Amino acid sequence: MVILGIDPGYAIVGCGVIDYENNHFRVLEYGAITTPAGMPFGQRLERIYDEATLLMKRHSPQAMSIEKLFYNSNAKTVIDVGQARGVLMLAAQKCGLEVYEYTPLQVKQSVVGYGRAEKKQVQEMTRLILHLSEIPKPDDTADALAMAICHAHASGSLMGKLKEKGLKVR
Repeated sequence: MVILGIDPGYAIVGCGVIDYENNHFRVLEYGAITTPAGMPFGQRLERIYDEATLLMKRHSPQAMSIEKLFYNSNAKTVIDVGQARGVLMLAAQKCGLEVYEYTPLQVKQSVVGYGRAEKKQVQEMTRLILHLSEIPKPDDTADALAMAICHAHASGSLMGKLKEKGLKVR
């Protein structure tokens, strides 16, 4: 299964594409979509949409794993990230991808085995799981790869398969 992991943002969108088969991971591509601070916001969203669409068409993933939006302390930031997240979800819809959302706690639990793991621990485990020589930069890229790993683990479980079929799991 080819999975696109996304760490949403409007200045930097982390992207990571992996192939997961028989408990083995293979990295296909990773990087970031970046938009400059001075660019009008609508153009930033357009660039994110266009580049994400190209990435999706290049790899034809079966699923997109994206971080669930959570509110920190800055309402403007969360709204702007929400808009970027919306165009990413629209791109996935237009490309026929199933979208799966995970909280940071779920990602940490899946990648490290501990839901309160530190960011550096998640990045190092991501590097080890994917057999990379170094932690991908920027951090958003490593986070996107962790999102993809999280979905691979969730979709490979019986619970994940039941959820995919729309069955309620308690």
